[in-house]
Amino acid sequence: MVTPEQIEHYIRQGLPCDHVEVRGDGQHFEAVIVSPVFRGKSMVQQHQAVYAALGDRMREEIHALSMKTFTPEDWAKR
Repeated sequence: MVTPEQIEHYIRQGLPCDHVEVRGDGQHFEAVIVSPVFRGKSMVQQHQAVYAALGDRMREEIHALSMKTFTPEDWAKR
């Protein structure tokens, strides 16, 4: 069973991130991801970048992942 820490590692491995936070119960996960890669991209494109970083793990290991994505600038405004 995949852990939130593993998912965080996978995301950080495939995507330059300023902040990653993952919570979950082994099947359903929630993530907050802050990356400069998200600048100028729509929310759909941001989520696609995260899915690309996770690769086949989204089909094989991770049952469900909801996420909130932010640029560093948007994260600083929170």
